[in-house]
Amino acid sequence: MLTECLNLCKQGKGRIKKMPITELLERNAREYGSDVALVEINPDIKEKKRVTWREYELIQPDIRQQYRREITWHVFDEKANRVANLLLSRGVQKGDKVAILMMNCLEWLPIYFGILKMGALAVPMNFRFDEHEIKYCLDLSETDVLFFGPEFIGRIEEIVDEIDKKRILFYVGGDCPSFAEDYNQLVSNCSSLAPKIELKDSDDAAIYFSSGTTGFPKAILHNHESLMHAARVEQHHHGQTKDDVFLCIPPLYHTGAKMHWFGSLITGGKAVLLKGVTPKTIFETVSNEHCTIVWLLVPWAQDILLALDRGEIKIEDYNLDQWRLMHIGAQPVPQSLIKRWKEYFPHHQYDTNYGLSESIGPGCVHLGVDNIDKVGAIGIPGYGWQAKIVDPEGKEVNQGEVGELIVKGPGVMTCYYNDEQATSECLKDGWLYTGDMAEMDKDGFIYLVDRKKDVIISGGENIYPVQIENFISKYSKVKDVAVIGLADERLGEISAAIIELKPDTECTEEEIQEFCKELPRYKRPRKIIFADVPRNATGKIEKPKLREIYHSKNLVDAQNRG
Repeated sequence: MLTECLNLCKQGKGRIKKMPITELLERNAREYGSDVALVEINPDIKEKKRVTWREYELIQPDIRQQYRREITWHVFDEKANRVANLLLSRGVQKGDKVAILMMNCLEWLPIYFGILKMGALAVPMNFRFDEHEIKYCLDLSETDVLFFGPEFIGRIEEIVDEIDKKRILFYVGGDCPSFAEDYNQLVSNCSSLAPKIELKDSDDAAIYFSSGTTGFPKAILHNHESLMHAARVEQHHHGQTKDDVFLCIPPLYHTGAKMHWFGSLITGGKAVLLKGVTPKTIFETVSNEHCTIVWLLVPWAQDILLALDRGEIKIEDYNLDQWRLMHIGAQPVPQSLIKRWKEYFPHHQYDTNYGLSESIGPGCVHLGVDNIDKVGAIGIPGYGWQAKIVDPEGKEVNQGEVGELIVKGPGVMTCYYNDEQATSECLKDGWLYTGDMAEMDKDGFIYLVDRKKDVIISGGENIYPVQIENFISKYSKVKDVAVIGLADERLGEISAAIIELKPDTECTEEEIQEFCKELPRYKRPRKIIFADVPRNATGKIEKPKLREIYHSKNLVDAQNRG
């Protein structure tokens, strides 16, 4: 049955039969039960022992197990069933909300699917949230249960008196704190049989949180159809087969990482969760686990290239021939980065995916592996998606003109949970207004220009920081760059480039200004600042933090609010 569904997906014949995504897990358990589904790699264990790979093979089995853990599809499904039955035994009902606050680990996805199986809504939470944001998001989503890991004991302890009176707190790890219940002990006593809960496409499935770049996060509600569509999109775009091995590095709380993993779910392929990211650990994991597909964020790809340039890692020391696809999402990708990547890995397919949590993550627009000549574009509408670029009145702009990107498809969110005003502002006639400014070339490929709120107005001219960032990133001494607007009495705003240099590199403001002479005069940054460029867990530049550091105020955003 699963093979039949996969063939329908490959042929583009509409839906893979109406079903909740939990049925894919159950079918994998039946058809591929003894095959490995998930592997967790924790390089810190090996690094702390300071051993070579040959010595590592001789380490005690319990130490090795801490470094590398795995579960089969049968065990994965069984664990999810136990989670579902644990929740049901505690009075959790269909439609209740269950939050997950955990670092990537082997327990994460079985807990997520256990929540879905019993009809509750999974509520993944950003592991960077502080205690106040945790409480805010628990309250906003009206969460009934919280699963949390050892990394969050301190943060939960700070707010436990405020949150535990009306919530169940399950601790996932060793040495359970006194204010929580021991998940491992409780779940082991629960049935491994699937609960008989009917699920429909239209049923609510999950609440994700926006990145909170303009204040506290919004709660984004998705139904089961959204999740299933994400799986179809991912497999259709990247052609996963049973033999592919996906390396997952970004956090699972984010729609991007999880929805890319759905390509493994839909084919029954193996996926590897890598904890701790360095060029060396990425190459070791790709080599040892025979990974074929790797999703990177821009900073990680940059770090790999720098390590290769400096000779810190060498391609010939690893088994990388099976690595067929490298793709990047979550932020604009400098063309120069991909050019350099292809010099080292000419056989790699490359793709970039555009999406938002409001569009169930990546894929509503994507470049496509056959369109390497269009690097720099985010691409064309994804499988089952529509996209347009419109003016402030919602009318399509002419080709080559800048407007707001809007998308429509089965993965669009249901709403912002408990926020009708915010929902009405970005959902209109089924179209999701992304807040991203874009333009389309003559071939129909879409290029991001910038976030609507990040546009700089200088002397009446609209300046789009991404365009300047892409240009400056081509300079050989630049590792990373962010452009923001600084207040100016005469022009309203001027553009400032915050530039992070490559290690052991010296550069002057005059060098950058000379390089930027190829830009039109009004686009050249008026101020150059050499400093680190902060990025969040999903690789996006933290421009609100930069504006705070450099005492900038976004005049465009202020005008929109006024």
